[in-house]
Amino acid sequence: MDYEIARANMIEQQIRPWNVLEMQTLNALGALRREDFVPAEHQDKAFADVQIPLGEGQTMLEPKLSARLMESLHLMASDNVLEIGTGSGYLTALMALVSKHVTSVEISPTLLQLGQRNLGMAGIENVSLVEGDGHAGWGEAGEFDAIMIGGSIASISSIWFDKLKPGGRLIVIEGYEPAMEAVLYTQSAGKIIRESLFETWAPRLKNAEDAKEFVF
Repeated sequence: MDYEIARANMIEQQIRPWNVLEMQTLNALGALRREDFVPAEHQDKAFADVQIPLGEGQTMLEPKLSARLMESLHLMASDNVLEIGTGSGYLTALMALVSKHVTSVEISPTLLQLGQRNLGMAGIENVSLVEGDGHAGWGEAGEFDAIMIGGSIASISSIWFDKLKPGGRLIVIEGYEPAMEAVLYTQSAGKIIRESLFETWAPRLKNAEDAKEFVF
């Protein structure tokens, strides 16, 4: 496989048509070697429009979904980002390329090691990987400019909004099959603004399956 041609085709045929158009996102996608974040047994699917198994019931999101979720956060070079669910480290790396620092929380020690290895090989240094249950909340109040929740949940808990700085953004996939949606929450003038972005689907965040949430 010619990885550079495959990467270019992924961007032009999958990602741009899904309304991902910001140059910083497209540049990050072009610069990052997605094939290095995909398990060896799935290398032939590295640029396919599919979710890729990572083990332990976790998956690597399809390229267009990773790209659109990231772009919807409108990340800036000064942003401190919190990610819940490191997985392979691919989305972690994409966000690190366009922000100041990414703190990524992963519940699985095995996947945490995988993410550390992949990020190290990619030369991504402005990240901190932490083992823990991100669903239960992470970080201090008012600490982050942006939060990426990397798996779906039934509905958002109010604990997450306290972790956003003024003007902070949080993106999450909410709902139940088959009617999930990507939702952007923004803290503005002391209020939380909810914006439904698009319909999609993602696996449940670990430990979120039967959690009782506060509905916003």
